[in-house]
Amino acid sequence: MEQQSPPAQAVAPPAASDPAKSASPALAPRQDAAKPDAVPPAAKPPSVTVIDAFDAKGILGRDVRSPASENMGRIADVIVDRAGQVRGAVIDFGGFLGVGSRKIVVDWAALHFWNVADKTASITLDLTREQVRAAPEYKDDQPIVVLGASGTLTPLKFPPITMQER
Repeated sequence: MEQQSPPAQAVAPPAASDPAKSASPALAPRQDAAKPDAVPPAAKPPSVTVIDAFDAKGILGRDVRSPASENMGRIADVIVDRAGQVRGAVIDFGGFLGVGSRKIVVDWAALHFWNVADKTASITLDLTREQVRAAPEYKDDQPIVVLGASGTLTPLKFPPITMQER
């Protein structure tokens, strides 16, 4: 039988007896003056949410159909803005076996997820095949035209991107 070691106990480092001998402020760990005994955020347990497998599934690669049950393509990607909000879905539209297809972006609100638990069930898009066919093609690093979006033609306003964010 394997022996179990006792649980490790946290030991605080010894306090410096002379403040003049302590580490320089630039090297010393930063502490909140109002809460000297504050627990660092990493010590808190993460939040947990349990989602039943029947209630949620991944959507990448799922078929998209029109309300008239026309094949509209497959979901290739999801577009989020810099604030992390889902703005649309990239649909690989047209072509045969990936040849002659092109990608377009449709508004997230134009998609209806009727039965996500059934991976063979398609997602419905509130647009016609002609509307999707006329949509401009999605290309990386180009302005994105979101088909079916109820918005304006003015770009979203975010603070300028810093070099670190690029």
